[in-house]
Amino acid sequence: MKQDTLYQYILGIADNSLILGQRLGELCGHGPTLETDIAITNISLDLIGQTRSYYQYAAGLCDDGRTEDDIAFLRKEREYRNVLLVEQPNTHFGYVMVRQFFFDVFHLLFLKELQQSSDETLVAIANKAVKEVTYHQRFSSDWVKRLGDGTKESHEKIQEAVDDLWRYTEGLFYVTEVESAAVKDGIGVAVSSLKDAYYEHIKSVLTEATLSVPEHSFFQKGGKDGIHTEHMGYLLSDLQYMQRTFPNMNW
Repeated sequence: MKQDTLYQYILGIADNSLILGQRLGELCGHGPTLETDIAITNISLDLIGQTRSYYQYAAGLCDDGRTEDDIAFLRKEREYRNVLLVEQPNTHFGYVMVRQFFFDVFHLLFLKELQQSSDETLVAIANKAVKEVTYHQRFSSDWVKRLGDGTKESHEKIQEAVDDLWRYTEGLFYVTEVESAAVKDGIGVAVSSLKDAYYEHIKSVLTEATLSVPEHSFFQKGGKDGIHTEHMGYLLSDLQYMQRTFPNMNW
């Protein structure tokens, strides 16, 4: 596989973890309880750690001196390849948990398949990350069940989140040309093959949580091609502020 194609494929994986990690980082100190606050922050750190591993690998493929920090902080909005789901704002705690749950189920399925990649570096990253994401999925699933089968207010709020965020789930399975090339070379994951298992698991948990599975079939895509929602620009302005204000700074 050409180095540039592999580079773009890695970004398509890593950007999801970066952007979701940033979203969760915004909540540090704002969790409903101390234990939950710490758990969310730790999940954010897990995702950022995974991102670093991917970006370090990607930087090594470049011959222009780019570093992992350059890749993370100095790209323009259209150059990020994350799905639309992970950039959605922290509207309320129900949204945070549903967004996390919808992504975690996909992420775990994806990493298990990535462990079969012919690329040894990606396999190594997946082997470490799959342990972390197993916990992430258990955490978010438990909260979906707790809120869905809790009080009248918690049920209504998390149902609202499920209904609003459902439209972004199909974007997880959209296949780009880069992904197709990676699959053909035995490096990438055929995400479309994960779709049935994904929705089966999602619907099972929602049913257990006494939540309704949305019936609408309209889905929004575009993130993998660099076309994002209005929320992405605001997120990047926070994420990139220090690096752009003080270029080449060192801690």
